[in-house]
Amino acid sequence: MTNATKQPSLLGGAMIIAGTAVGAGMLANPTSTAGVWFLGSIALLVYTWFCMTTSGLMILEANLNYPTGASFDTIVKDLLGRGWNALNGVSVAFVLYILTYAYITSGGGITQDMLNAYLPQMALSRSAGSFIFCLILASFVWLSTKAVDRLSTILIAGMIIAFLVSTSGLMGSAKMAVLLNTAEPNATYLPYFLTALPVCLVSFGFHGNVPSLVKYYQGNAQRVVKAIFLGTSIALGIYILWQLAIQGNLSRHDFAPVIAKGGDISALLTALSHVIHTDYIGVVLRFFAYMAIASSFLGVTLGLFDYIADLFNFDDSLMGRTKTTLVTFLPPLLLSLQFPYGFVIAIGYAGLAATIWTGIVPALLVKASRKKFPQQAYRVYGGNFMPVFIMLFAGLNIFAQIALQLGFLPNFLG
Repeated sequence: MTNATKQPSLLGGAMIIAGTAVGAGMLANPTSTAGVWFLGSIALLVYTWFCMTTSGLMILEANLNYPTGASFDTIVKDLLGRGWNALNGVSVAFVLYILTYAYITSGGGITQDMLNAYLPQMALSRSAGSFIFCLILASFVWLSTKAVDRLSTILIAGMIIAFLVSTSGLMGSAKMAVLLNTAEPNATYLPYFLTALPVCLVSFGFHGNVPSLVKYYQGNAQRVVKAIFLGTSIALGIYILWQLAIQGNLSRHDFAPVIAKGGDISALLTALSHVIHTDYIGVVLRFFAYMAIASSFLGVTLGLFDYIADLFNFDDSLMGRTKTTLVTFLPPLLLSLQFPYGFVIAIGYAGLAATIWTGIVPALLVKASRKKFPQQAYRVYGGNFMPVFIMLFAGLNIFAQIALQLGFLPNFLG
């Protein structure tokens, strides 16, 4: 095989997917699923993994009928019309921009803390930390998808090592009685199912990367399918191990003070300190969180970068990529410099809009695509039933998020 036709590595694409999915949001999973507890949270995660992976493949099916480099603006406008394209465009841009802002603010805070700890003479501000974090990582997105692939692979490898080091002690001390919540024989779990569902959805968000991977693998459908399945399966495995590590040590009621502080990681570590020695875990978890945020930032902004290039018809030249980079990174960076402490609020607002283009729009796209391109080479499994199944998943999430805001769903408080 010549260099001209050689496909990029499967692992690289999978790392982009896994890196995008496994962000700082995973730190909220054990707390947000405390109501349904361990077995319920595994069922929720597997259900969400299947639905989100399938909806991502639906975007792929539609995407393959268009020239390499086409993103949501081109595909949705042609298949669903200008109305749906406007709604989808607003939701895509809102989610990707708000997540970029969220990761800049949180990544900037950790950058500030780490540099001030090792170089106290610098006395960096939060804004300076955000600027440094954004500038370094944005340069990789500006360079190429391959540069993001390489850095994502390094970050994910480091993240997995930090994750295993930080959770090995926790998993070793996990107790079956705690995992099965035998202390509460009459406990109720089902009422909290819908409450936890939206957080699980955000934990598997990678859909903005599908057009980028189609371009990266030069339209090779099977390569993209394998990268998506491998990447989301890595994310699922990490989430399940994390649930085991945390919910195997803290009882269901031990989450009360953590929930009261919005799932703050320091509150979680404080709760864990009562059951296991956590001094080294706190340090390693800081590195883990930083690499998780950085890898998610790369994955999210790569999807936003390609969406912006498609929307404004910026070419792949040096000047074209520079213009795309400025439109991609400047608005969330300026927002982060103005409002440096909005991470949790931003993540919360991203969920409802994400449901539109990770659930509803993919199902509609695949139905319209099969009607317009009946001879297309790649089709998602499940036939005509699967788009309906994904629409139901999206409907459940929308209902859950609206009902939560209106106070119609029970909230587990410990």
